[in-house]
This record gives sequence, structure tokens and C-alpha cells, in this order.
Amino acid sequence: MRLVHFDESTFKLDRMRKLMEHLGNPHEQVKMVHVAGTVGKGSTVAMIASILQGCGYAVGQYTSPHVTDIRERISINGDWVGKTEFTELGRQVASAAEKLDFEPTFFELITAMAFKYFAEQAVDIAVIEVGLGGRLDSTNVITPVVTVITQLDYDHVHILGRTLDKIAKEKAGIFKRGVPAFTVEQPRDAEMALKRAAEEIGAPLKVINKDIEFSYRFGASDDLGPHSRVCLITPTSQFMHLPVPLPGEHQAFNCALALAAVDALKASGFNVPEAQLHEGLAKTKLPGRMELVWNQPRILVDGAHNAASVGALMRCVGAHVPYDSMVCIFGCCDDKDKSAMLEKVALGGDKIIFTKAKGNPRAADPDELQREFAERSGKMSQVARTLPEALDLASRAVGRDDLIVVTGSFYLVGETKKYLAELDKKQVAAAR
Repeated sequence: MRLVHFDESTFKLDRMRKLMEHLGNPHEQVKMVHVAGTVGKGSTVAMIASILQGCGYAVGQYTSPHVTDIRERISINGDWVGKTEFTELGRQVASAAEKLDFEPTFFELITAMAFKYFAEQAVDIAVIEVGLGGRLDSTNVITPVVTVITQLDYDHVHILGRTLDKIAKEKAGIFKRGVPAFTVEQPRDAEMALKRAAEEIGAPLKVINKDIEFSYRFGASDDLGPHSRVCLITPTSQFMHLPVPLPGEHQAFNCALALAAVDALKASGFNVPEAQLHEGLAKTKLPGRMELVWNQPRILVDGAHNAASVGALMRCVGAHVPYDSMVCIFGCCDDKDKSAMLEKVALGGDKIIFTKAKGNPRAADPDELQREFAERSGKMSQVARTLPEALDLASRAVGRDDLIVVTGSFYLVGETKKYLAELDKKQVAAAR
């Protein structure tokens, strides 16, 4: 968890390339899809991987951060890397790192482990999520078959830039010459920056709803409940009225990106029969996002960790989960745009409990969060020193038809899931 200052010396792809060379360049042995963006990366990766798995392929998935176990970051067909394999990969990567004249960062090491694992297991394809930014991210040593950039917004502005065009330029660093790229409609400055970058490097970039025909509608049915359906028409495929497997209107755009990316893979030899595509898409799972983890009282967790994703969460809960009032347990990292996040929290929560995850060295001070929140909102708020205390306070404040939402960081979501799993074990043991 050592904090590393982000600059051209720490985040330099030469470092990652040297580490990869000592491991035999495993990233060159696997076909990959590369996904960057501010919000929706995890969802898009999950949908692409699930579709391809449904079509019979062995699909590697590399994501971050993890929710409850570090091994979640590296999986094949939804199965995490085993403990023994993880330990052995760590040993091999550590051994290669000893030959370097610098100390690799945590993210460089774990990315190397993922690439080595996917090569050893000879996956058919791997879907790789960018950790931070794009241009200087450790994952950017790969030359993928397809690149995807999800919705852009303000996040990590002290690192990526304080304007959307600067952020877009960093994300566009994953474009490669001749590799098809897809994005959704972005704010004007961001979209222009993406198009300029694509043109400069020679990457054919297509924008959903501009270069690719796209529409969606939100509705409800007896079997699926409230959900979105998308239509996407490409030169080679027509995807009509497909149900989006993840809740939230914003997921329609992520689903469109996933479909466009999979459609582009057909050109490089992937067989994607329509029936299997539908089945695979429908089976998409995404732990830690809009996940109901407890029934009485109802507790929902979501790792929304920037203003855009907190806003999307509040809209999504409003559309998908009926409730009388919402108690929101919130904690975030200190390096986030806390003001913007608090503004979005105030939109949904009737009462806010500020806390922090015990395992997060970068956690914001709950007292400071409450002070800032009180300045901008008249809503009730409290501070809890620990997450169990926050859950206890929330449980006593809600009735049968109310909802508790835990959000603000994956650290908080992970701690909640672990705590409730332990509680469940104790209750089962007591019942015996």
C-alpha cells in the first residue's frame, strides 16, 4: 500500500517493458481487449468477458480494485486465480523484479502477474481494465485487438489534468495504430481530444450514436423487472432490443460499447453466434456494484468512487429499488473530489453517516466530510468511527421499507461484505 507519487519517472512504460522482458514478454502471447475510461470500465469489461465466455471462449479478466480478495483482480471465466498459483506467480515476478535497477510499484507487479497467468493458461482472449489514466498505465504495454474508452469525467485531476480534454488525452494514450477503438458520446472538448489522438496515431475510432446507430429505452417486465434495452446496428450486425444485464440507465451505454467491441472481434476471427451472445450477456455479474448484500434491514453496496459514479448510483437506486427513505453510509479516499461526491450523495440520501474503512491508508477524515457536507446540505448526518458502528447506527435508524446504501470506495464496500459474511456465519452458528 506504499503511496507512489505519479510522475513521468514512476509511471514510465519503459519500467514495465523491462519487467515484461525478464518474464519472457507474456503479454505478447495473448489476444487482448483494452478498456479505459472514468466510469463504467468494470461494467464494460464484465459484459465483454461474459459475452465471449458465453460463446465458448476461455476469457481472462484483469480488473481493479478488488472488493474482498486480491485474487479477484485476475480471473479466467469468472474463476479467480487459485491461491497456490497466485503465490507462485508472485514468486516468479518478484524474482524477475530483483534483476531490475528500480523497485516496481504494486500495480506493475500485479499487472505482470496477470499477463503471465493468462499466457501460461493459454486463454483465448483477455479483457484488460486500465488502472489509472491510460497513456502511462502499466497495462499500456499491450497491443490489443480492440480498445474501448467509456464515459469520461473528472477524476484523479491532480494526476491526469484539470480539464476534460487533458483527461481525454491521457485516456487516449491506449490507442494503437490500426487497432479499432470505440467510445460513447463525450463532452465536446473530450470527444475532440479523443478524435485528434486517434487521428494522430492512426486508430480507427467510432463513437456510439454518431458513427454507430444506437438507441435504448427503459422499461419493466415481469421476468426482468426494471431494466434498459438497447439496439445497436453496425455494418456487420444488428443487435435489437437486447436487455442490459446490469441495473442503471448508464449501463445501456456500457452495454453498447461491449457489443461494439465484440462485434469488432469477429473481424479478427472470433465466432460470436447470436444466441450465445445473448446468453453470455444475460449472465454478466459484477460484485460490489448495486449489490444487495443483506435483507433485513436491506443493505445495498456500490463501489462508486467518484462524483460521476455516485450520481449514477443515486439515479440507479431511485429507478430500480423501491424504498421509503435512504440512509447512506459514506466514506471516500482523501485524494478524490470530495465536494462533488458529497453533492451527489445529498441527492439520494435522507440521512448520511460518515465513516472510513479501516484498511484504507488514504481514507478521508469522516469529521471533515461531515463538516463540508453540513455547509452544503441541510440533511441529517452523523459520524461513526468504524464501519461496524456505522452499520449499527444505520440499522437502528431504518424501518422495514427503508434502505441502507454503503458507498464512496471499494475499501468500504469490501469491508462491509466481509463484516456481514462474518455476521451471517455467527447467526447461522447461533441458530444451530
